[in-house]
Amino acid sequence: MAMSTELTAAAALAGVNVVLLLGLGAIWVRNYRTFRTPLVLGLVAFVAVLLLQNLAALYFFLSMDMLYAASPTVHTFVLVLRGLETLALLILGYVTWT
Repeated sequence: MAMSTELTAAAALAGVNVVLLLGLGAIWVRNYRTFRTPLVLGLVAFVAVLLLQNLAALYFFLSMDMLYAASPTVHTFVLVLRGLETLALLILGYVTWT
């Protein structure tokens, strides 16, 4: 069964999220090595959990296993959630890098 357009876009956004998370993670690991504060360690843990979640989602998007129902409404909802996550990561990346 081929992926719908919405799920294809959601998979692409999950890939973008992985790239953003790797960038944020690299910065936060470097900062943790410098400062050794619990807050930065928490950010590293945050990025690790979200990275695992996005990699698992990519696996299910690209494998033959269906993670999401065949309903077009669910596909649209998944796309919206991935878009919101991407927006949140972009904002977090902006405030981290500036």
